Amino acid sequence: MAVRRSVAIIGTRGYPSYYGGFETAVRKLAPYLAEQGWDVTVYGRKGSTVDAEADARVTTRVTWGVESKSVSTLTYGLSSTLDAARRRPDAALVMNVANGFWLPVLKARGIPSLVNVDGIEWDRDKWGGLAKRIFVAGASATARFGDQLVYDAEEIGRRWRADFKVDRGVFIPYGGDVPGELPVEDGLEHRKYVLVVARFVPENTINEFLAAAERLAEDTKVVMVGSAGYGGEIDQAVAALANRMPNLQWLGHVRDDRRLNALWQHAGAYFHGHSVGGTNPALVQAMACGAPIVARDTVYNREVLADNGEFVAATPGAIEAGIRAVLASPQRQEELSVGAFERGRERYSWAGVNAGYEKALIDLIDGHRQ
Repeated sequence: MAVRRSVAIIGTRGYPSYYGGFETAVRKLAPYLAEQGWDVTVYGRKGSTVDAEADARVTTRVTWGVESKSVSTLTYGLSSTLDAARRRPDAALVMNVANGFWLPVLKARGIPSLVNVDGIEWDRDKWGGLAKRIFVAGASATARFGDQLVYDAEEIGRRWRADFKVDRGVFIPYGGDVPGELPVEDGLEHRKYVLVVARFVPENTINEFLAAAERLAEDTKVVMVGSAGYGGEIDQAVAALANRMPNLQWLGHVRDDRRLNALWQHAGAYFHGHSVGGTNPALVQAMACGAPIVARDTVYNREVLADNGEFVAATPGAIEAGIRAVLASPQRQEELSVGAFERGRERYSWAGVNAGYEKALIDLIDGHRQ
């Protein structure tokens, strides 16, 4: 008789949600685990999910919290942890080191934790000094109290071993879905436009890209997808440029996966400027769509792409030059498209990601019971 196990997933906006990378992972993982016979509970926030798209086998629980940029993760994490501690699943999958403060609650109840540490949050420019200190403290608590850690990039694992002296952790990245052939968006031409998909925060090189986009849009279509999430100066600057330059389109947040995949699939150059995280979900999905990728030159982007990207410095001039070089060469576009697609299929598939999480959870539970 098959063993039925239970897991609580803590630290995302819920299931199914389209907010960010953690939510994308949970959208894939929760139904997969349910299909394998797990009892899966995903904690979330009111109004953050698309309930009509939920798998009925996945239990969702909404807890209380304060909706603000600075304390939402901490407050929702605490309320979810307290509820899970009362229900006592076999294991907890915890997303985000900010929830490391609450891991002793799980440990006191005999619930082993698998913690996805995400990127190096305290390196992000969007956080002030206090927030950065909170993330470092949360990471220290995670290193001390997390039973097992998940690194979504090998480089993230290296940083944790160096900075927090941990000797445990498993590599589980994000995956991409191969979408099949999709139509070109109205008003665009295959391989003739530039695309960026990102949250509008400084560490995603949005300011530098926007300066490059002003010059690119003089003769090339530029499509921008994303926003800051809380409004702000970058959103205002993008809106102003889109109003002034007909060739620049700002689509805001695009929840429709089919539309987003089509934009990636037919782009002439997709600029990926993320600099702080590990394996970025948008990057691996762009690879699955066969987008020719121009990426900011970072250890993380080189780890994911290997030699299947055009790498540029984080300056407007370098970004513009790299994009124009790719747009000008159909041969280079095809080379980048095929190379990124093949690497994504070999290393960054959701089948492999889901299986990796299940194995890590089983190992955690079995080790805890010994």
